[in-house]
Amino acid sequence: MIPAVRLHYTTIGDPSGQPVLMLHGTSQSGRAMLTPGFAGELFGAGQPLDATRYFIILPDALGTGQSTRPSEGLRGKFPHYNYDDMVLAQHRLVTEGLGVRHLRLVIGNSMGGMHVWLWGEAHPDFMDALIPMASQPTKMASRNWMMRRMLVETIRQDPAYEGGNYATQPPSLRLANVFMGIATSGGTLAYQALAPTRAKADALVDDRLAAPVPVDANDYIYQWDSSRDYNAAPGLEKIAAPLLAINSADDERNPPESGLMVAAMQRVKNGHLLLIPASADTRGHGTTGIARFWAPQLADFLASTPKLPM
Repeated sequence: MIPAVRLHYTTIGDPSGQPVLMLHGTSQSGRAMLTPGFAGELFGAGQPLDATRYFIILPDALGTGQSTRPSEGLRGKFPHYNYDDMVLAQHRLVTEGLGVRHLRLVIGNSMGGMHVWLWGEAHPDFMDALIPMASQPTKMASRNWMMRRMLVETIRQDPAYEGGNYATQPPSLRLANVFMGIATSGGTLAYQALAPTRAKADALVDDRLAAPVPVDANDYIYQWDSSRDYNAAPGLEKIAAPLLAINSADDERNPPESGLMVAAMQRVKNGHLLLIPASADTRGHGTTGIARFWAPQLADFLASTPKLPM
């Protein structure tokens, strides 16, 4: 239990527009999606989510951004939330906080993509359409979980972590964050093009190690650990809204060669999969953060999806 929860959010467009809920990835915030390569391809005049027609809601998920999180005082005594808790908080924000009774679209990337699967199952009549990206509805396991577990262990086993009661951020936080980025996002072909020599590879690592530490260590641990029991597979038949899943062929965390995604999609009514081919221009798990790869398909999908009463 926790006495109170604050949920921070950013909105784009007029509240009278068609509401769209957009969900961010792990250790990010809603504003992380306001980049030229993402928002710049979607929210402008004539673009798929034109802000003159849509009301885009970008929440900071529970435990992230400016929403209630461990670093605000409770540290390691903060409740160990999971993805179900995060989706529940988002639903209460949308319905109780903003008074929205129906969404045109729920779209999310990475962790946000996994949240989209859960949204479709928990609230099947609440939206017209669903777009989960860089995610699978299958249970957290294999390399995806192994990497997350190693991030958490790397920090927890650092003596400077002091059981979560550190005075300054433990050095392992920076190393863990850079390691995760290199190991699970970027794309094999893209890295080969960007760093064909050891000197160039070292330069990339040095640049990333020199960047500011993005978050607090306790916040970071909680964010990655929150995926521990994620599993949308049992409820796939509950999804009623048309669904367009978007993944990339070089996604290190959700490798298509496992066959898990294809098998799962066969259980989704009116579900479609867009698999972006790998190239030197794609970025593995990070590919879906570049909206030009899928913006035309988003526009076509919305155009073909009926609008239900708001």
